[in-house]
Amino acid sequence: MHAWLCTNPTGVEALAWTELPTPTPTPKAGEVLIEIKAASLNFPDLLIVQNKYQMKPPLPFVPGSEYAGVVQAVGEGVTHLQVGQNVACLSGTGGFGTHTIAPAALCMPLPPGFSHVDAAAFIMIYATSYHALVDRAQLKAGETVLVLGAAGGVGTSAIQIAKAMGARVIAAASSDEKCALCTSIGADATINYSKENLREAIKALTDGKGPDVIYDPVGGDFAEPAFRSIAWRGRYLVVGFASGPIPALPFNLALLKGASIVGVFWGDFAKREPKANAAMMGELAQWYAKGRIKPVIDRTMPMAELPAAYAHMGSRGVMGKLVMVN
Repeated sequence: MHAWLCTNPTGVEALAWTELPTPTPTPKAGEVLIEIKAASLNFPDLLIVQNKYQMKPPLPFVPGSEYAGVVQAVGEGVTHLQVGQNVACLSGTGGFGTHTIAPAALCMPLPPGFSHVDAAAFIMIYATSYHALVDRAQLKAGETVLVLGAAGGVGTSAIQIAKAMGARVIAAASSDEKCALCTSIGADATINYSKENLREAIKALTDGKGPDVIYDPVGGDFAEPAFRSIAWRGRYLVVGFASGPIPALPFNLALLKGASIVGVFWGDFAKREPKANAAMMGELAQWYAKGRIKPVIDRTMPMAELPAAYAHMGSRGVMGKLVMVN
């Protein structure tokens, strides 16, 4: 097998495409051997090779948090998966290679017709957005959702889920091209915040009321103007900080708007509330089968070209998800 091995987490340039022994055909109890067909590139995959992510895997490790493929072997006690079955997995590491050993409990069996490319780009973004909008924000039909960083992976999934729930969606992104993508997947209105004043645009698009829910995976400079624009009883979803800086919001704004600042940490939700998470993933798989949601794929690239994919992600030009394929 081959995999991108990180022996020193100093950045993407430290990764090496390395030939490794193919894992034993008999995995340990509770584990499965997967032949990887596709793996998506997520923001944590960049942080982890820079030693900036909250999870610090022992060295050396193979990055790649999210992937899909075919089960080659199952360990003792694994009953919900069989050899030859198509699965998606989000295990944190191991995806950027041709094979990996994964915990069976983290594998999602794929229904017929679920492509490996879509499956590799599915779990992280849709689980995050569903947990955020449905569970944490308690979004209701007819409410207005503002999505920041709307053309990215989680942003595009948030647009689709909010629309599936009957909400009105305002998508904010950094270019006309990205705004056009958001419109094409269901956004009712868009804001190009590289050209427009965010607060004025929000005010105009909501008749001064403001959005009921703000979905923010970006952080940085747009957080405060967005929060200042929120509706009475609004919910501000803290999803991530893709722009880098972690914003500091004045608490008096929450008081004046009767608004909530709501943390979204899907990874811990999945660990602490596994039954609720499993039910959520089942619902999402059904939504995919019915065509209500579908990952936006920016492009697919050969697994051996991973450094070029990281460079493309760093250029902020990605719309939707980047997927590496074997």
